[in-house]
Order: sequence, then C-alpha cells, then structure tokens
Amino acid sequence: MTIVRTAVAAPSPIDTPGRDRAIDLVRAACIAGVVVLHAMMVGVAVTDAGPSFVNASDGTRWIVPLSWLLQVMPLFFVIGGFSGATALRRARRRGRDGVDFVAGRIHRLLLPALVTIATVGALLALLTAAGAPADLVALAGFRFAQPLWFLGVFLVCQALLPVLLRLHETAPVRTATILAAMAVAVDVVRVGTGIDAYGFLNLAFVWLALQQLGFFLADGRIDALSRRSRMLWAAAAIGLLAISFVAGVHSPDLVANINPPTTALLLVGIAHTALFSLLRGPLERLAARPAPGRLIDAVTPRAMTVYLWHMPVLLCLAGLTAAVATITTLPLPAIDGPWWWLSRPAWLALALAATAAVAWPLARIEAIRSPQGTRSVGRLGLAAGAGTAAVALLLVAGTTVFTAAVAAVLLVAALRLARAPQSGDRRRRTADRSIIRGSRPRTRPDLPLG
Repeated sequence: MTIVRTAVAAPSPIDTPGRDRAIDLVRAACIAGVVVLHAMMVGVAVTDAGPSFVNASDGTRWIVPLSWLLQVMPLFFVIGGFSGATALRRARRRGRDGVDFVAGRIHRLLLPALVTIATVGALLALLTAAGAPADLVALAGFRFAQPLWFLGVFLVCQALLPVLLRLHETAPVRTATILAAMAVAVDVVRVGTGIDAYGFLNLAFVWLALQQLGFFLADGRIDALSRRSRMLWAAAAIGLLAISFVAGVHSPDLVANINPPTTALLLVGIAHTALFSLLRGPLERLAARPAPGRLIDAVTPRAMTVYLWHMPVLLCLAGLTAAVATITTLPLPAIDGPWWWLSRPAWLALALAATAAVAWPLARIEAIRSPQGTRSVGRLGLAAGAGTAAVALLLVAGTTVFTAAVAAVLLVAALRLARAPQSGDRRRRTADRSIIRGSRPRTRPDLPLG
C-alpha cells in the first residue's frame, strides 16, 4: 500500500523526553488486565456434537469481583485524555496544531487496525475453505469484533480532543459537568423507559467525560488537591457506586456496564483517577526500577498492537485447545470446575506469552511514522467517520470475509483522507522554499482544530 511504502519508522514513544513513567506503568498494567480479563472469559468444551466455545463467565459469581479488579476501560480513557492533552500542548510549543494531532492519531490508530482486520478476514476465508463449520466461523468473527468498540470510540474521542481541550482551557468545570450531566440524563431515560438502546448515546457522553477528567490530571489540578480531598472523592465515587448496585440502578458486574455504557463507569473513572493521584509517588518510584521499566518499554510502543491482536490470539488458542482435545480424546476440564480453576494460571500465562510473541514483531506497523497530514478539517472529519464506520460495521454485522473486506476498504479510505493530497504536498514544498528564500508563501492555511 502507498501509505505503508512512503512512511518511515518513527522513534519509539518511550524515547520521547518528558513522558510520565507512572502513567506509562499504569497503561501497561491496564493492557495486561484487559488480556487477563478476556482470557478468563474463554470457555472451551468438546462434546459428541463437536467443539463448543462459550463465555466462561456467563451466569457465574466470580466475574463480579474480577470485574471490580480488571475493569480498566474508564482509566484507559482518562489516560488517553492525559496523554492527548500533553502531546497536543507539546506540539503547540513546536508550532504545530490540532490538525496535525488528529491526522497523526488517525494514522496511529487505523493503520494497525487495517492490518489486523485484513488478516482476520483472510483467516476466516481459510477456515471456510478448509470446511470449518459455518457457525464456528461466525462465532469467531463475532468474538473478534467485540473488543473493537474501544477502537471506534477512542478514535472519535481523540478526533474531538483538540476542540474539547480548548473548551477545557476556557471553561473546564462547565465542560466536564455538561458531559457528565448528559451521561446521567441518558441513564435516567434508559432506566425509566427500560429501553437499553437509549444507553448507547453514552458511547459519546461517558467516554468523553472521562477524557475530560484526563485533562484535569494533565493540568496538575487533581494532584494539587489535598490528600484528604482526593480520598474523599474516591470514597464518594465508590460509595455512590455501591448504592447504585444495591438500588439496582447498575449491575455489580462492571463488564456488563460497558454494553451500553453507564454512569457506573464515570464513578469507576473518578475513583481510579483519585487513587492514581494518591499513589503517584510510589508508582513513579516503582516505574524507575529495572523490571517495571522493562515492562513499560515493552508495552508502551505496542499498546494498540496488543489490544488489537489479543483476541485473535485467544481465539486461536481456544481453537488449538479444542483440536488437541478432539485428536487425543483427552477430556477438557469442566468450565468453572475445580480442575478448570487449577488450569487457569497456566492458561493465563500462555495467553499473555502468546499475545506478546505476536505483538512484538507486528508493533513495527504501529511505529510507522505518520505521513504528512492533510490541512483540511473536512477531510479529517471524513477520515474519522470512515474509520468509525468500519468498526461499527464489524460490531453490528459481525466479522465475516465480506464485512472485513468492506471495513478494510473504509480504513484505507480513512488513511488516505488523513494524508495531505499530492498537490498539497507540492504547494507545501513550494511554501517551504519560499520561506527559505525569505519570501512569504501566498497560500492561506486552513483553520486549525485546536
């Protein structure tokens, strides 16, 4: 593809001066937590009717405390707000703007997604050609698509970040309050009507509100609060969360609160952010130690690659488990039984190791430097829309050979829209030469996003 051929390797993000190692440590831990949570949900059984793949957490009690420990998505969006605000402000100091930021984010998110989705589509085609049962192929495509909601929502949040950061810089409390109030209003309508579909409006309000919380963290305003205030904020959020569980407003299973998103996630994000701020000092000291430092250096430049590939890896491991059990006729432990639990440490270690082994070489794609971005806000809007549409297609229709191909086309279109047109490149080179010669370029730049 032209996008790949014309790009060159970018320096690793961990080499960028001024990175917050405590944030990077928490991000690495969150990535590992996502893999562990999803690996625990993989259930494989082999019966006379053939292999069966189920969600091992369905109808169990252990998912509730596990979700309290490993529901890290709110913190992901807080960290995304922190990192995005920090990166954009640093770019502004170098004379760049929100247009450059959004173009770079689109490239960084969608290029590895394109490779993953195209590969999965090809694998589904191979399974179909090999005679795999159609229902198992469909199930594999469905399971692969489930975590992709994060990619679509995060892309929208990052595309809007320059605008929302400007609003934060002029009216921080008002902006965050409006977004949080809209999330609460959606929850009230959802609970009052009993129609869960209304809750999907919170795909915008919940996650954007959490991104705004990350801006406060980037400003240093949260760290500037007294320890007592931060402890009270954390306690209040946890207390309200507990009350909502008892009152039946929110499910105590925090994983269930993602689809659709609920205000329980806002409370989780507030609690996590306050606790992170309270523990920032110890986390910074821990991140400075050799072993955690190596983890940070390994995960930080591969975060999106790990996220995109962990589910295909888990699906492959589940398929291999079923195949080995079928060929050898060895019985698999009953899901949620004693032997199943005894095998979980080995299964989790295998899942983490296999994901790391796949992500290590494929991270080169994530590290490819963004080409010169477009200066057109309209083109960037279309690019973000095409990328979001690709993800929505896979989530709504499921991942099949056809939908994967259509999604890949949409992602290619998004990446090309985010690039500067060839004629624009020539005008920019002419402008650069004019500046070197001491004259001013005659072209009028487009208005920046932020």
